[in-house]
Amino acid sequence: MRLRNISGSRDVIAESEYVIHEPETKAGEWRNVFPNSNSELHIEVGMGKGRFLYTLAQLHPEINYVGIEKYSSVLLRAVQKMEEEPLPNLRLIRMDAEDLTNVFGAGEVNRIYLNFSDPWPKDRHAKRRLPSRQFLARYDIILANGGIIEFKTDNKDLFDFAVEELPESNFTASVITYDLHSDAKLMEGNVMTEYEERFSSMGNPICKYVLVRK
Repeated sequence: MRLRNISGSRDVIAESEYVIHEPETKAGEWRNVFPNSNSELHIEVGMGKGRFLYTLAQLHPEINYVGIEKYSSVLLRAVQKMEEEPLPNLRLIRMDAEDLTNVFGAGEVNRIYLNFSDPWPKDRHAKRRLPSRQFLARYDIILANGGIIEFKTDNKDLFDFAVEELPESNFTASVITYDLHSDAKLMEGNVMTEYEERFSSMGNPICKYVLVRK
């Protein structure tokens, strides 16, 4: 998908107090970033415009959240929302997900959300997929013992790939479903992203897994 460049987006992001501009300096010290005493840290990798994480942060003020997005033109929307209605337990980063282990300390994160990630359909790009074994190894480093990964997608091929990667990881699956919205129990408390709302309304089944770090 070609992303439209929005003029001035980098300048807005660079000036925002809600964006962490040198995140590698916070590794192991993320509790000190937030003006609260919350002990849990949850992150979303590839947060898009931020609706999902913003909603979670509203619902759970006792948890701190960090949203990660690579593209300035996309992150801009989340920044604008934070400027309009700031949340003390949400901060944003513009960065490449490959740098996660430089930004978060070992065992510092309690939960990771992956929502409707880029499928990178060509085989030679498999290691770039966020549920790949290469990324699972990164998550394994930054997640605490018992830490959780939640992954949702409407792309069945990507989900099949994600499930096939699990034996090579340090995670066990507590949930694997190819039709999230048909399971009333799993839908309790489910916060939908913009993509999830759109694709499910078109009749596309939503796949989800929940992994627990061994």
